[in-house]
Amino acid sequence: MSEHDRDPTPDAETETRNDEPLLEIEGLRTTFGTDSGTLVAVDGIDVTVRAGETVCLVGESGSGKTVAVESITRLVQSPPGRIEGTVRFKGQDLLSADEATIRSIRGHEIAHVFQNPQNALNHCYTVGWQLVEAIRVHEDVPEAAARARAIDLLDRVGIANASSRFDDYPHEFSGGQKQRIMIAMALVGDPDLLVADEPTTALDVTVQAQILDLFEELKTEFDMAVLFVTHDLGVVAEIADRIVVLYAGKVMERGTVLDIFERPGHPYTRALLECLPGRGNEISGIGGSLPEPTAPPDGCRFAPRCPHAIDACHRDGQPLETEIEPGHSVSCVFYREGRDSSVVSPEGPTGVSSDDADEEARSTDD
Repeated sequence: MSEHDRDPTPDAETETRNDEPLLEIEGLRTTFGTDSGTLVAVDGIDVTVRAGETVCLVGESGSGKTVAVESITRLVQSPPGRIEGTVRFKGQDLLSADEATIRSIRGHEIAHVFQNPQNALNHCYTVGWQLVEAIRVHEDVPEAAARARAIDLLDRVGIANASSRFDDYPHEFSGGQKQRIMIAMALVGDPDLLVADEPTTALDVTVQAQILDLFEELKTEFDMAVLFVTHDLGVVAEIADRIVVLYAGKVMERGTVLDIFERPGHPYTRALLECLPGRGNEISGIGGSLPEPTAPPDGCRFAPRCPHAIDACHRDGQPLETEIEPGHSVSCVFYREGRDSSVVSPEGPTGVSSDDADEEARSTDD
């Protein structure tokens, strides 16, 4: 058969597959049964991660970020946890997959780096032994080969004198070094997706910057995507391609780094940015507190704390996301057709004071 006689369809299909998201989360809802009722930690969120990109989930502690990423590979204990929705990885639905399939993907194709390396490492064994065990779980290799790979990984994540430190115990390393070891352990299976859950929270600013630089280097070296979880928008400024802002289990806003930092649309996103050093609100923080997850508000989750909230914000569930520019969407009633979105801008509507703006919005309320 000549080259011109070949059916072009397979190539077209391959191109389509390659353009599909690496990870696609749709309507993810994770709840926990408690004595006080059903606790809703994640309530119908959508998140997409494409190969080679870094997507950051941002929000206050308690916003549902950790539960969301642990739901991806079903790390949430069931019962009391219950995960609903769709999580597709390379086109395969992980929530309906059998346990053997999930185990083969977890730690291999999707790897997790957790918040506290102090608790994640076993202090009864050397770091080298733990790395070798992790390698041999994923690969059928001799111990000598596993040891060589473990030393190489320690070297790649920046552990100085890796071969001589192979037999050291976790307590002999600093906090930043422990986190580097956990990153090395996550890289054992050469993952396509690295899920990093608050990996810099317990580190000082200098070490934090080093770990962020390391993530960027390894992302390129290992050709992997990163789903990064943090409560601090300042952390993600240099590493994120796209940001998804979560609050009380709901998505408030999503967009590129430039969208979020230069043109934030949701009042909650603006409040988070105001908490960054030098922005004026880093000491007092955001007034109020997160709603009770067993009794979320009827309308927008942020409405009880929002200075711009009107009657429409307190009913009819979380507003549907409105795309305000390509790839940038906001879940806020002020972006609905017929409303003035400038009401929720820092300056308020042109020529109108903030108090007058709120009154104007109320007068147009349904």
